[in-house]
Amino acid sequence: MPAAGRTARGLSRVPERPRDSSRDSSREQRQRTRRRTPRRRKMKFALFSLGSGMDMPLFVFVMVLLAIGLVMLFSASYADSYYREGNSYHYISRQAGFAAFGVAVMLAASAVDYHHYHKLALLVTGVTVIMLLMVLIFGRVLGIQSIAPSEGVAYRWLNLGVQFQPSEIAKFALILLFAHMISIYADKMDTFRYGVLPFVGVLGMFAALVFLENHMSGTLIILALGAIMMFVGGTKPRWFVIGGIALALLLGAYLLLGGKDESGEGGVYQMDRVAGWLDPFGEKSTGPDSNDTWQIKQSLYAIGSGGLFGVGLGQSRQKYMYLPKPQNDFIFAIVCEELGMVGALVIMILFALLVWRGVYVSLHARDRFGTMLGLGLIFQVGLQAVLNICVVTNTIPNTGISLPFFSAGGTSLVMLLGQMGILLNISRSATVERT
Repeated sequence: MPAAGRTARGLSRVPERPRDSSRDSSREQRQRTRRRTPRRRKMKFALFSLGSGMDMPLFVFVMVLLAIGLVMLFSASYADSYYREGNSYHYISRQAGFAAFGVAVMLAASAVDYHHYHKLALLVTGVTVIMLLMVLIFGRVLGIQSIAPSEGVAYRWLNLGVQFQPSEIAKFALILLFAHMISIYADKMDTFRYGVLPFVGVLGMFAALVFLENHMSGTLIILALGAIMMFVGGTKPRWFVIGGIALALLLGAYLLLGGKDESGEGGVYQMDRVAGWLDPFGEKSTGPDSNDTWQIKQSLYAIGSGGLFGVGLGQSRQKYMYLPKPQNDFIFAIVCEELGMVGALVIMILFALLVWRGVYVSLHARDRFGTMLGLGLIFQVGLQAVLNICVVTNTIPNTGISLPFFSAGGTSLVMLLGQMGILLNISRSATVERT
């Protein structure tokens, strides 16, 4: 018994194993962090959930602009459509079909990881260059209208079973290739060899091919998009000053020595456009078939007639054969006439919100390629909208720029919605809060 007692007392005096204070402190720290971090509440609809769904505000802005654009296209086009086609629904039915297809393309593109385009950049560029060359060879050189139909002296279309404009694809190809190159040369963009030379070569090639189609507006948009992406990508500002001076000299030489009008009588057609821009109510415009200031005069009449609140949806007077082809580049003039300054401001605010959200999503992309690709895509929308409104209000000379989501045109609408789908895919992995 005494031995047993000693044994029991001896066991009771055996020292315990020392506790690992570092392990305890790390466990307590994790518990405190877990208590401080709020649990992420799952959304009811997985498609728009945080971390896996597309950005809801961006999607809503796109769909609202598309819906308003279709309504205004029908209102602006039914008179011209009935006169030319014998069917008031000719343009809207085509545009609605392209819109439905474009939305399907947008949703499909939003589900495809945008990193796949990183690998396809060179292939897309090569195919686009081939299509631009086909337009020039079959249209301008061989004159084969069945493959490359022309509009007067402009060669913009390619008919390969489906008729489309390769210049619209060229805008996307340029954005994709520049995003690809900027992500590769990220740390070398401030050098001439990597940040200027290859980009100028690519930009010059695209601009020259589109310019030879007599597509001045497409050329200007391509040049502006390339310059914006280079600037955001890190190219030094001094190269833009040098490039701007060179471009101004080339443009001045073109305006002074450049293209003649369709009559072949001489005269500088582009200089006539500039003169018409400076004096839109001069004596040169004598009818709707004239090539000087008739269109811009009718546009300004429409804008002035709209006043503050407009004459009412569908009540435009200028669309009745006064404003030529009101469903195309000058559709914003009909918007101003029917919806007034208030309606026009609402649409401009919607475009501004779309651009803001696109930039916000792009800046929160998970890599540099996603950021540059998203910025390029959304800058194209904003740039075209601003330039179109400037043309319609005679702020800049008429260059034939379409208004995104509004102007009639199947290729441009499907390409635009597909590009918005890519931007929506970027938003799926971007670090932004969903609402």
